[in-house]
Amino acid sequence: MNKEEVLHNYSPLALAYLGDGVYELYVRSYILAQGNCQNQKLHQKAQKYVNCAAQERFLNLLLSELSETEQEVVRRGRNAKSHTKPKSAGYGTYHAATGFEALWGYLHLSGETERMQTLFDKIIAFGVD
Repeated sequence: MNKEEVLHNYSPLALAYLGDGVYELYVRSYILAQGNCQNQKLHQKAQKYVNCAAQERFLNLLLSELSETEQEVVRRGRNAKSHTKPKSAGYGTYHAATGFEALWGYLHLSGETERMQTLFDKIIAFGVD
């Protein structure tokens, strides 16, 4: 599917729904590549990358490097009207994380594997602390 079709055929929340899983797969693959350990420790390591606050932080660090179209996807995701939010995040943080996840869903459906890896490499370089 080309980028225009992705933009026009999927809502920002649908992109975020898919992007949540895609991004988590990148995180889990990265963590497992660091070495095997107990499931609880794997989960704790992953949480440092996938929680709303971390996603908001990564988005803010990447924003200046995103194309206009990518920024538009993030804006649409951030502005999407979701009627839920996790207990551990405020609305602003939650909406930023939704924009971040929408970007991952958009890139995945657009077949932008190299772009996703480039962005993920930058996230890893930023670190979680």
